[in-house]
Amino acid sequence: MPDLGPTFQPSDVEIIERKRVFDGFFKMDKYRLKHKRFAGGWTETFERELFERGEAAAVMLYDRQKDIVVLTEQIRVGGLTGSQSPWMLEVVAGMIEAGEQPQDVARREAQEEAGCTPDTLLPISCYWPSPGGCSEKIHLYCALVDSSPLGGIHGLDHENEDILVRCIPFEQAYRGIASGEINNAATIIALQWLKINKENL
Repeated sequence: MPDLGPTFQPSDVEIIERKRVFDGFFKMDKYRLKHKRFAGGWTETFERELFERGEAAAVMLYDRQKDIVVLTEQIRVGGLTGSQSPWMLEVVAGMIEAGEQPQDVARREAQEEAGCTPDTLLPISCYWPSPGGCSEKIHLYCALVDSSPLGGIHGLDHENEDILVRCIPFEQAYRGIASGEINNAATIIALQWLKINKENL
């Protein structure tokens, strides 16, 4: 069976310069670098900009007794550039601050965005959604919850959050992938994982 590990390691990249070129709510750095080539030798020095987003934790809230997923609906600025509504159905998610553990952030965000604090978090995946130009890394989990008391409007006023909690039958949410009503990576990945694994939860 072939090894899935990468051909090269971090030591096979030489970062010549890293300079912050934007420092606002988000941050952007410009890199000058070179790296080893598959055919041997090194590349020429080249430049790349990197959107420094950091790490985030996300959690699919699932009621296995009722076969319901608990999703949030809120406006997303990135969606303003498309033809669909910028209000998106998503799993609960939030940014990880320095010194925080992903599991703790997942629980905190579940409380802030959906009004519940799950006990057990089942790891789904840890991935980069857009590594060609963004440093963001997502720690994705599933949590088993009772959806009966969940719903309503949540979010933190000082973060300008206006979040509607929606309890949706799993199969309806899963069909939303094909219809385009579910159109963001973390939610698609979580629903596909749940489709494969929910009978064993």
